[in-house]
Amino acid sequence: MNRQVHGQFETELRHRINAGRAAVQAQTALFARQFGQVTSEWKADDTRVTFADFAISENIFAVLRRYFADDDYCSEEANPLDEVQSLNAKFAWVIDPIDGTNNYALGFPICAISLALLYNGVPVHGFVYDYSSHSLLEGGLWFGLHCNQQPLQRDRLATNAQSMIGLHFPMAPDLVDQLKPLFAKYRVRCLGSGTLNAAYVATGYLIGVVDFHINVWDIAAAYALCAAAGLRFEFLAKSPFPLKHFHPQMECCPYWAGTESFGKELQALLS
Repeated sequence: MNRQVHGQFETELRHRINAGRAAVQAQTALFARQFGQVTSEWKADDTRVTFADFAISENIFAVLRRYFADDDYCSEEANPLDEVQSLNAKFAWVIDPIDGTNNYALGFPICAISLALLYNGVPVHGFVYDYSSHSLLEGGLWFGLHCNQQPLQRDRLATNAQSMIGLHFPMAPDLVDQLKPLFAKYRVRCLGSGTLNAAYVATGYLIGVVDFHINVWDIAAAYALCAAAGLRFEFLAKSPFPLKHFHPQMECCPYWAGTESFGKELQALLS
């Protein structure tokens, strides 16, 4: 990429980052207002969906479309179930308006807004609004990791007997058997939010996470956060990136993320 092209790309990227941040921040009041109050319905995959999911998704995309009409926009809640969306634009946005919807509907504050900016199908910047701490995590490979627009240092990483890992249940019994050595060594957290599991690896709360039942919209933003923190993020099957197509019922993308040592332990158990 020559200097002129790189300069143009950086300008386009910064404009989108600023707009994405403002769009997410503008929805935090609605998120809080509906927390634990909104009615919900059950989808075919036994997950909840609420009015707030649709409203936050539409509101964020409406703002971004004003400035970036040619970008692609992907939402689990907004895209038609019978239509596969081809992503042809340079930039694309992938949103999970409420990750941890079950927690959100029940009034349990481990839930988040997740918004990812993709370039040529790969997440380059992510925004995760963590409702439990009312903080906005954001970052990408070129801009580092930030919390509420302040650089975030990964100095809170627990070590030795206090090290924590993130998992997602339900889990197939054979996988539980394979991972038992981890249960004996680490403090295990199951948060009910795939986005926050991976985001907390980026911030240093968790040294690693493995999830066998996760969707691309759950982890696209956190993928960029982990890249900003210099952490491994490896898919256990085919990587969804670069993302070329989007569909609300697309296949799961199991993965692990975390430190090199955690990755080695996990891969040895799964092999």
